[in-house]
Amino acid sequence: MTATTAIGIDIGGTGIKGAVVDLATGALLTDRVKLPTPKGGRPQDIVETTRTLLSTVSKGVGDLPVGVCFPAVVKSGHTMSAANVSSKWIGLAAEALFEKGLDLPIHFVNDADAAGYAEAQFGAAKGVAGVVLLTTLGTGIGSALLNDGVLVPNTELGHLQIDGHDYETRAAYSAKERDDLSWETWAARLQKYYSTLERLFSPDLFIVGGGVSKHHENFLPLLDLKTRIIPAVHRNNAGILGAAALAARFPG
Repeated sequence: MTATTAIGIDIGGTGIKGAVVDLATGALLTDRVKLPTPKGGRPQDIVETTRTLLSTVSKGVGDLPVGVCFPAVVKSGHTMSAANVSSKWIGLAAEALFEKGLDLPIHFVNDADAAGYAEAQFGAAKGVAGVVLLTTLGTGIGSALLNDGVLVPNTELGHLQIDGHDYETRAAYSAKERDDLSWETWAARLQKYYSTLERLFSPDLFIVGGGVSKHHENFLPLLDLKTRIIPAVHRNNAGILGAAALAARFPG
């Protein structure tokens, strides 16, 4: 029997958040709980904070599938990179570490892939044919590539080298804040980034997620692209939704 609700947990460079999700609608059935990511982003510290968060989110809801998304390339349950967290994650059997620390089976997935899956199931990519590229603009830049609704995992396109830079260090929302950029100056950096993606992938649609997408009217109209570019529907909740939906589809 397929679960109708599940718990999604989204681990980021600055915060860890989670909630119970209605898998029919993508609605959050509980308040979103958020805790700060432990300084240094070390594995055991993040697992312990995730355990604390899960104990709050799961209170009174019974046994539900649990999905966890994380800012790294995820291959066979191992984290093969580390974006904005400790380098100790690289090559780590992270899924097994979380399952031991949380004392339950989980589904473990890249955070941007979870966001892309959420938008395909419940949001801006639902029913969209062709190539859709979702990017999340936050501490870094996450990416999810969909073709006719099917996810191609671990693209990590925020790390494209452009003008000699790992370009998320130039165009993520954190770079706007760090360098105190105007919307126009930041949009010029985004223009270079999205023009590069357009040239490489010839997408049918760009979707822009992350918390800054709620201010999309300040920067998306400044971009000059051949491809339609629109804000994500679920923004900062997309990782939670996608992790929960994937946990229900692929139980641990």
